[in-house]
This record gives sequence, C-alpha cells and structure tokens, in this order.
Amino acid sequence: MSGSPNAGPGLTVIPFGPQHPVLPEPLHFDLTLQDEKVVDAIPQIGYIHRGLEMLVEKRDFTDYVHVAERICGICSFMHGMGYCEAIETIMDLTVPDRGRWLRTFWCELERVHSHLMWLGLAADAFGFENLFHATWRAREIVLDVAEETAGGRVIYGSCIVGGTSTNPENETLDRCVKELSKVRAETIRLAEVFIGEPTVRHRLEKVGVLGRGKAYALGAVGPMLRASGVDYDMRRKGYEAYPELTFATMVETSGDCMARAKVRIREIDESLRLLGEIVARMPGGPVAVPVKGAPEGEGWVRVEQPRGEALYFVRANGKRNPERFRVRTPTFANIPAMVEVMVGSQLADVPTIILTIDPCISCTER
Repeated sequence: MSGSPNAGPGLTVIPFGPQHPVLPEPLHFDLTLQDEKVVDAIPQIGYIHRGLEMLVEKRDFTDYVHVAERICGICSFMHGMGYCEAIETIMDLTVPDRGRWLRTFWCELERVHSHLMWLGLAADAFGFENLFHATWRAREIVLDVAEETAGGRVIYGSCIVGGTSTNPENETLDRCVKELSKVRAETIRLAEVFIGEPTVRHRLEKVGVLGRGKAYALGAVGPMLRASGVDYDMRRKGYEAYPELTFATMVETSGDCMARAKVRIREIDESLRLLGEIVARMPGGPVAVPVKGAPEGEGWVRVEQPRGEALYFVRANGKRNPERFRVRTPTFANIPAMVEVMVGSQLADVPTIILTIDPCISCTER
C-alpha cells in the first residue's frame, strides 16, 4: 500500500466514499484501478472525530462511563464496561458475582443485537429487502429485552464503576429468555435463506480472501480473524463471568467473505444459547460495591466486542478526573486487513468486502 494515490500508465484513481449506500458512516478510500482490478487502496478517516478520549480530563471518573458508552451505539455497553473494568483494576475493586453475571448477560445480548443488525444491512445491500425486514424484526425483540432488563434499547446506562446500576428480577430474566428463544428459531431460518441463496453465495464465496498467516500478521481481530482459521477470542482470557461459562468459539478456514458471514451467524446462535445458560445459573446477592476515593495508577483491560478485541487504558493520578483514557477498537485493528483483501479484488466486490468486515467508524474515530 503506497502513501498516496498514483495514477501511472494504465491506472485510474477513483474515490470510494465517504458517502456510499453500503456505508452508514463516512469512510473514504482512494482506489487505484487497472481496468476493474484494485491494485491499491488508501484509507482516509477523520470525518467524525469527536474527541471523546480528551473528555476524560474534564469529567468525574464515575460520570465518564456515560461518555465511554457513547463511543458507539452498537457496542455501547461493552465500551462502558471496558472503561469500568480499567478503573476497577486501578482501585482494586471486586464486582459482586451477580453484577459480573449481569454484565456478561448484557455483553452477549449486545453481540446478538450487533450481528443481527449486520445481517440485515448485508441483506439490504444485496437487494433482499424482505430478509432485511425479517432480520430487524427479530432484532427488535433483542432491543426490547435490553430495555426491560437494563433500561435502554441502545445506550443501556446500566454499567457503573463497581458493578451495575440496575438489578432485574429473576422472573424478568426468565421471561426474557423465553422471548429470545423466538429469536433463535427465527435466526436459524433466516441464516439458511441467507447462506443458501445462490446470489449471495456468488457474491461472497472466494471473494476478499484473507489467509491465516496474513490475518495474524496484520493484527486482525474478531470474526475477521476467526474466519481465517485463527481460534482467538478474548472471552477465553477470563473476564466477568466467562471463566465460569462453557461456550464455543466459531472458526472458519476459507477466509473469504462467506466465512466471515458464517462466523457471525453461528455466533448469534451460540450467544443466544449462552444467554439461557447465564440466566439459569444467575447468582443472587448485590450487584455493586461502594466506590470510595479516586483512582491512582494505570489500568488496562481487553474485552471481546461483537467486532473483535477492544483494549482500554486508563491513567489516573488520585484526582476525580483521570489523566488519560485510550481505546483501541476492533475496526481500527481491522483496517490493515481490509486494505489487504481489497487489493487484487474487483471493483464491484469492494462494497461486499467492506460489509463483511462490519466497520464501525464511530468507534474508530471516537
């Protein structure tokens, strides 16, 4: 990948984005083409930079959770939780068991929500409007469960330093699991339609192939990495209630767009199963511990968001406002791999490749 577009002999440079039907957020590429083949791709970001990390210097460390959640609406809970875990590491706080299990419940609920949204957007991009609407009808049930258990449909607001601010009744959780069983049955049906459709297979199979070695070397994360045959999932590193749960990591080996789609679809089913296990084994007791004083020191944590591994770093000096907050988001980590699979592809396949990476520019730019 060169540093600037070069139209040399027989080459053409065209812009892709920042406005495009497959891009819900602004992302720009300068694509260098030889006929219809992409020979170079140069990404440009920075259209929606909001300076959220800088705000940590001006907010009380307990209030900043609400800012962290707004890094991204789709991964809002995990962003807030990642920040809270970093602060809790610094202050040596131990979240009660029920608080940890509730956090894990909302993490998996958010994973289902994110993947269903991606499936609907992908179907819409292929022109399958009926599949798009069916997918988002199923997603509405997930959002209703989030609202009933956490208090919000997109920005949950339920994670605080030291635990959770809401404590849904066990009867409520049981009722929500029954509702989610409808989502699981519907997702299985929709997945068969999506994966078995000849047009979809033609657009996804053997397109945007990322080999195992390249995926690892370029630092790809999440479904992008696992679709290339690398069994890597931060949930196995043991945060919140995951060490006490049994779950499978979804891995495909072909490394193409279809493999990335299959990983996400299989993760929806596994997360829905995991939600049932979490509720069945939900412990009792308090959901938060008192927080006294202010953090002093450094803390960093890694969590597995729907799009992949995210890293959170906080440095504090004993005052109410921390000195530094830094996030390494999954899309930021996947951009080098996204450029890698674009080069050598056909121009018509570029939107499909971008879709199967599921980029979140709001997370990337913060």
